[in-house]
Amino acid sequence: MKLSLRRLLLTLAAPVLAILVAFVVTSLVLVLVGDPVGKVWSTLLSEPRPRTMVNIINSGITYYIAAVAVAVGFKMKLFNIGVDGQYRIAAFAAALIAGQGWLPGVLNIVLAMLVAMLVGGFWAGIAGWLKVRRGVSEVISTIMLNTISAGLVGWGLRTWGQRAEGSNTRNTQEIPESSQLEGFAVFADAPNRVYTLLVLAIAIGIAYWFVINRTRFGFDVRATGESESAAVASGVKVPRMVLIAMIASGAVAGLISMPAFFGADHSYGLNFQEGVGFIGIGIALLGRNHPVGIAFAALLWSWLEKASDGLQLQAGVSPALVYIIQGVILLAVVIAYEVVARFERRLEQKQVTRQLDAGVTTEGATA
Repeated sequence: MKLSLRRLLLTLAAPVLAILVAFVVTSLVLVLVGDPVGKVWSTLLSEPRPRTMVNIINSGITYYIAAVAVAVGFKMKLFNIGVDGQYRIAAFAAALIAGQGWLPGVLNIVLAMLVAMLVGGFWAGIAGWLKVRRGVSEVISTIMLNTISAGLVGWGLRTWGQRAEGSNTRNTQEIPESSQLEGFAVFADAPNRVYTLLVLAIAIGIAYWFVINRTRFGFDVRATGESESAAVASGVKVPRMVLIAMIASGAVAGLISMPAFFGADHSYGLNFQEGVGFIGIGIALLGRNHPVGIAFAALLWSWLEKASDGLQLQAGVSPALVYIIQGVILLAVVIAYEVVARFERRLEQKQVTRQLDAGVTTEGATA
């Protein structure tokens, strides 16, 4: 019980330390530029309105799926920087299919999600294949694929998109009303609703935890990420694992847009949210690639974004301050976890040393 309590305290120490460091550093920045420290923090920490709470949860859902997609690669020490491109091209393909309404209601939603997973997995699989067959770094290939996907989607919108009267933007055909999800009325006073596909994010988190921690495939993924040479020695086919992990990461990335698409947008256009994949990288790091940690990190990130809306009006401070807070938190988390990890290793080494000394003493007394 003592050891488990110590482990719990050490686990909580890193994020708490990171948040404290972020608070201190951000406060110092505010002092240096002459902004009101107290007013800024009181604005950020004030209770959000029901409408804002729904927006925080909805953005958190999107960020959570993006972070899990990144975390799948991180488990194998693969840096899938292309989640943003995979999400973009998969969302466009799913929107084209869903807009046709070939299947009724829920079946149309399921078909669109399957298409999104296939397209996202295929797009990520290109980078995986290049790494396995040609030794191309997944960082370089996925960044290039991001640009290519943006160009393809732009061309696709010009070719198949529809321009609303009086608008300069193009959108795919709106999905049938039977496939539009109304959402959950979580807050009575809020005019908006939480995305119905919150259940999709929960299912993704559970599936991710189960596969990584309770299956042979997950063990091979973790083993390859920890030591490729040891994984090879134990019979793991590393190239195949790399390719599968990249495809799986892309398949999850393909689902990022589904909650917002079926819950609010109902079509894909040039105003579709960008940069979600890169936000997912930061959230995966904050959550330490754990499904529960990622959930808290996604809500924290979303809360900071939505809370920044009132900074300029109430505190006279640029909302860009939130970017400083997010960056400092991310940097502080990386440092804090390393500090805590080293401290934990020292405690374990001291414990092993005491046990060895106790064993030697016992043997000497017996002799």
